[in-house]
Amino acid sequence: MNAGESHVASAVIAAPAGRVFAFMGDAAMLPRWSFGAWEIERLDGGIVRGTSLFDRSQVLVRIAADPRTLSIDYHLGQSPETMQPRINVRVVPGPVVGLGEEDCVLTLLAWRGAAMTGDRWRRLTAAHELEAVLVKDLFESGQIT
Repeated sequence: MNAGESHVASAVIAAPAGRVFAFMGDAAMLPRWSFGAWEIERLDGGIVRGTSLFDRSQVLVRIAADPRTLSIDYHLGQSPETMQPRINVRVVPGPVVGLGEEDCVLTLLAWRGAAMTGDRWRRLTAAHELEAVLVKDLFESGQIT
């Protein structure tokens, strides 16, 4: 097992960092980009239950967004008591990396839990690669404004 292994996926997006951050931090938008949280159901305490597009398994998600750092922790688990911050998103304003004000970098970072099988980890890493591109396309095609 490779518990603690991490994976990073990034995309440069032609949209302001604040807009991308707001989109990524909105639980209602999860089904627009997250293959692990489709068909969401809102629960108490800011928690949503999402269904995986891959195997139809369900996971609880709580979003903790920090507008000061443009960082978002997605706490995941099977119950509110077991939720852990296993996915992190960081939105970097374009000027930080030499791009324009109307650009940003979206980065998804995931950590592998000890119980995650190799197949499940591979699905997650492949999904994150595609999710970064999907968010880029949603903004740059004008589907998200």
